[in-house]
Formats: sequence, C-alpha cells, structure tokens
Amino acid sequence: MSPSPNTNNKASVLKWLPWILLLLVLAAFTWLFMSMKTTSEATWEPPRTSPAEQQASAPVADTPASISSYHNAVARASQSVVNIYTTQTMAEHPYMNDPVLRRFFEFHGGPSQDQGSTNLGSGVIVSEDGYIVTNAHVIEKADEITVAFNDGRKSRAKIIGTDPDSDLAVIKVDMTGLTPLGFREDPIRVGDLALAIGNPFGVGQTVTQGIISATGRTGLGVNKFEDFIQTDAAINPGNSGGALVDAHGELVGINTVIFSRSGGSMGIGFAIPTALVEQVMNALIKDGKVSRGWLGIEIQSQLRDPTQLETSTGVEVLNVIDQSPAAKSGLRVGDIILTIDGVEMTDANTLIQYVARKPPNTELNAQILRQGKNAQVKIVLEERPVQEPTPRPVIIHDETLGGSGQPYLPDEEVPMMSEAERDRMREELLKLFE
Repeated sequence: MSPSPNTNNKASVLKWLPWILLLLVLAAFTWLFMSMKTTSEATWEPPRTSPAEQQASAPVADTPASISSYHNAVARASQSVVNIYTTQTMAEHPYMNDPVLRRFFEFHGGPSQDQGSTNLGSGVIVSEDGYIVTNAHVIEKADEITVAFNDGRKSRAKIIGTDPDSDLAVIKVDMTGLTPLGFREDPIRVGDLALAIGNPFGVGQTVTQGIISATGRTGLGVNKFEDFIQTDAAINPGNSGGALVDAHGELVGINTVIFSRSGGSMGIGFAIPTALVEQVMNALIKDGKVSRGWLGIEIQSQLRDPTQLETSTGVEVLNVIDQSPAAKSGLRVGDIILTIDGVEMTDANTLIQYVARKPPNTELNAQILRQGKNAQVKIVLEERPVQEPTPRPVIIHDETLGGSGQPYLPDEEVPMMSEAERDRMREELLKLFE
C-alpha cells in the first residue's frame, strides 16, 4: 500500500523545520548584535524641541500672513480714546491788593486778574452713556474739565470719583451713543505687542508701538497700590490716562507713568492693568469711592541672601496697630506671614496687593511662623482708613542717571516777603515812579 500525499507533505515539512528555526534564530542574534553595536557607537546630541512644543511656542499673529499694518486695531481703539483738558483757577496774588505793587506788576506784564492754568491728558471711554476712565492726577484740583473726542466733538465733564491710591478716576460726559473700548479677557503676556494711544505734549492723538516688557511691576513708589504693566511703547507727558491696547485693539491697561531722564520717553513706561481698572471703576461708579481691606500692620519682606541656595520667603510683622483687625486676631510683632488663603506671600507688596483687593469683612486664613513654629490665624478685614493724599509725579527721575531729581509740583507755595521787605520795596518803587 503506497503512502498518501498528505503523509509525504508532513514528512517534507518536518525535514525542513529545524533548518527554518535555525535561520530564524541566527537572524535574531544578528539583529540583536547590530542593535547593540549601533547603540554603543552613537554620539551625544543636545535635546531637541519636539514639533508639538515648537508649535505651542510659535508667535501668534492676527492672520496667517505676515502683519504689515495695525490699522484695523488702531481704528477700532482710537475712537474710544479722548483728550482731556483741565483748567484750574489760580487765585490772585496777595501783593496785587497793594496799589503800588499792582502798578509794578502791571508795568512788567504781571497778572492783573485771576488766570487759569491748563493741563492736558488722555482718557478711555468705557460705556455708551459717557463714563470715561483716566488718571487721578490728570484731573487733580481741576475746576473745569473739557473732553475732546476723536471725531472733533467736545464736551464738559463732571467727576464721578477719584482713587488717588491707584491713580485712577472716573469722569462722565452728558452724551450717549459713544463707543466704549473693549477690555481684553485673556491675561497679557510678556512679549505681546502693545500700542499706546494718547495725546502726548498736546500734539493730538498719537499711536506708538512696542511690546509688553514685564508685568506685575511694583516698588516704584508712585502709587500706594502698584501692579504695573511695563512697556517700551513710547509714552510721554499727555499720554497719562490713555489706552494701552493689544494687536486686536483691546484694552490691556491705562498709561500712567514713565521713567525718564529728561521727561520724554526712554522706552520704560508703565500702565495700570485692566483687572485693577475694572475693580476701581465699578467701585467709583457705584459708591463714589473704593473700599479696601485693611489689616493694620507694618511689615517688611524677609531679607534674602543672594549667595545662599535656600531663600526665605514670607513677610515679617514689624508693628501691630491697636484695635486693628490684626490685633484682634492675635497677630504679634515678629510673626512671619507665610501664606494667606494658600497664596504664598513672597514679599511685602504681594501681601499689600492681596489684602487691598479684598472687600471689608472678608475672613482671611493666614499661615504664620512664630518662634520657629507654624500656626494658623484667622483675620477679619476692616475698611482701610482714609489717608492723606500724597503728590504723585507722572515722571520718575533718576538722579544717578542725570535726572532732575524730584519732579516739579505746581502746587508748591512761593515764599512770601516779610513786612519789612515789602515796605522797603514800596519805598523803592515810589521813588522809581516819581
């Protein structure tokens, strides 16, 4: 009986199966050897950014094509930026009551009657019914405020409220159908494009371009509550109260102060961010004032040694005011405030800004360090007492850089002559007029 075809096929497969397995094993060993050799011979290369990371960090433009003009953004924003002119009536000089001295002053071109001192600045329309945000120092001591609009119209304005601590103010014109400037919702970022719109030196509405140089700038000594945006967009006297907008024409800040040797732009300007503007604006429109939380302590930042790898954070309590919220909570001199509501207090300004943005009667949970031990303190804020306003310059001068020192303050009093000096001057003038 002859073998079947199936039996022959199985025998043939079994005959070649060992050789097939041997070839597979040899191929596996060869691949493993070559892989190990390639790995050992590979040279070091610097880390590379993945395509996804490159795409995430790529600059974002208004359009896919390169930008050649910001006309649309400027056209949208400029119709909401106004020029502000203020007039302050100057009282007649007391020497003008003396007929002899009056004749002398009139002979030499001196003032014979009350005169008005005119200042200029800028503002931003924030509502259709006439509310305008500007700087407090722009309208300070103004007897009359004139607002000039981008379309050529003019109107008198009244003061709704001022907040010297943040250098913001709200005024209102009796007009409707105005175009308010939209606030940017997304946080501004360092490197974003910035456009400053205002009325520098009274030449008329002007637009300058730059970038956002920094955010959260503090310690300038200009306002009691500082959280500035820094930009290199040219800002000059007269820009105060004007708009700092992004590439889409949305408001990111109110231009406020510049650092300068001569009074002109040096590429270091500061603006109040819209988050603070919105808070102050709503409070002034609603209540005519801004209510801020108050702890009642004197503080200083923990000293840091730049040569040490480990840096200490926190804010040290130097003094606790009697009957203040801090005193009622049990906070003591020497305590170091580490966090408030879980937010790290890295320096004194961080604590001041955090507390000031909380309304009165807010309860804060503070983690402190007392004599080397951690403790928790609950503090109920009270309303910050009214403090005496301080003169606020619009230009920061640096004497070490050739600046002129303290800026000129127009409300400084001129020294008066004594009675003896006045009588002597009268006698000399009478002889001169004889």
